[in-house]
Amino acid sequence: MADISAMHTRPPLGVTTLLSESFSIFFGNFFKVFQLAFGPALIGLLLSGALLGFGVVAGTAVPDISGPGFAIAIVLTILIQIVVYALTTALLVQLAYDAKLNRQPRLAKYLGPAFASVVPLVVLSLVSGILFMIGFALLIVPGLWIYAVFCVLAPAIVIEGAGFGGLGRSARLTKEYRWPIIGLLVLFLLILIGINMITGFVIGILSIVVGSVALDLILNAIMSTFGAGLASILVALIYARLREIKEGVSVDQIAGVFD
Repeated sequence: MADISAMHTRPPLGVTTLLSESFSIFFGNFFKVFQLAFGPALIGLLLSGALLGFGVVAGTAVPDISGPGFAIAIVLTILIQIVVYALTTALLVQLAYDAKLNRQPRLAKYLGPAFASVVPLVVLSLVSGILFMIGFALLIVPGLWIYAVFCVLAPAIVIEGAGFGGLGRSARLTKEYRWPIIGLLVLFLLILIGINMITGFVIGILSIVVGSVALDLILNAIMSTFGAGLASILVALIYARLREIKEGVSVDQIAGVFD
């Protein structure tokens, strides 16, 4: 009975509020988000193109899987994308808090904490990604559960300096809120799929008309920027909400770490 009562009195995560606020922050600071996320996305695609072929990365060519170096190139490409994800997320979680507090984004100031967080964020993102893929292979739901457990890994490392303890910190913060987080992530994913279908259709037409691999890479980088920007902001807001609920920490206290 006590457990049932606790469930009813637990403060709600606020799924719709978090979702709408993420889009509001993203579109309200679109050019700032673009400044932070487009560069790493494009560099990641160029490095991947150097390994696999630019046409393959752009989606206009079929990879040659017969060569002995293909497996190595795939592994290196995955690592590059993880580094890009880590750096982009580390930059954007900081912007999200400044935007939420109606403060001017301080792009140069985000670089120090972002680069200081890259190594543990890359390593732990790889670990959590492997766990997610294993769980996803087991009828999808276990994968979503694992993703919910570790979804605030990035802000825990960037904001708190949790380092290699980021997985444990994320697990503690998300405890008792994993099902609402899964619901939020599924809603977000459905919206993002819809947006990507529309933008992908436009990009496909431009690609056919222009026929340029360089343009294809730039357009793919823009799509990556869009997805990474929204996802990073959403994760930052989930983290802030969980700390508010569980520890009574406000957003201005969280953002104050960088002052």
